[in-house]
Amino acid sequence: MDLSDLHIFRTVARTGGIIRAAEHLHRVPSNVTTRIKTLEADLGAVLFLREGRRLRLSAAGKILLDYADRLLTLADEARASVQDGPPRGTLRLGSMESTAAARLPGPLSSFHQACPQVVLELHTGDPRRLLEQVLSAELDAALVAEPVSDPRLATLTAFEEELVLVAAAGHPLMRSARDAARKTMLAFHHGCPHRQRLESWFADGGVVPDRVVELGSYHAILGCAMAGMGVALMPRSVLNTYTERARLSVHELSARLRNSRTLLVWRKDTPLANVKAFAGSLRDKKAGA
Repeated sequence: MDLSDLHIFRTVARTGGIIRAAEHLHRVPSNVTTRIKTLEADLGAVLFLREGRRLRLSAAGKILLDYADRLLTLADEARASVQDGPPRGTLRLGSMESTAAARLPGPLSSFHQACPQVVLELHTGDPRRLLEQVLSAELDAALVAEPVSDPRLATLTAFEEELVLVAAAGHPLMRSARDAARKTMLAFHHGCPHRQRLESWFADGGVVPDRVVELGSYHAILGCAMAGMGVALMPRSVLNTYTERARLSVHELSARLRNSRTLLVWRKDTPLANVKAFAGSLRDKKAGA
């Protein structure tokens, strides 16, 4: 069993099939199939269950995948530790949609100028999924809203956010949820920390929302708020990028709910050269802000 076999195995597991894995690895499918069969023979275990054209991990495969993630991460760390010179290779960065839209253009530009040899892959998603991807080594680092408590993760404060309530233009001042004309939440799905704060705002006012409208983007949320469908909560930095802001009313939150930090997180055992370089770009933008 060598590292290249583990890399092929992990790619098949992540993509769910030989053909997709072969495309990702730039190999012919027959070569990938042979390497998987050789690995299974070497271990004396079936790693995949065949379901038509799709492969599903067996119980043994799930165990090996965890070891493969750790072994490949350690190999990358060892390689990076003995190499001199500037950061290189690929930085797989995850980010919440709001951060990617409102906060990242400046730091990404600085990072590309400082580290031209690094290829940056940016993946957006909800914080819960991004943390899972960092822990499974699918991402090198991610930008997520607090809180983050997993002891396997290192963190750095990237941005300080002010959260605000948003409703249709002309909405009366909202000091609590009792003042909301429509007791409807406009929010992302469960697990979104900003949704959790909006739920806390309703609870503080002793109000149970009549309805929750789940939406997939801030532009959709803002459009629904503008139409008077309900109340939304978001970073002011996102609101400042919205061209139709004049058609919205903005309401401040209590001190307990108003402030939020966006954290850069990475595994403590992850090779740090590229992550450190990106963290440096974040610090430079904060210092110059």
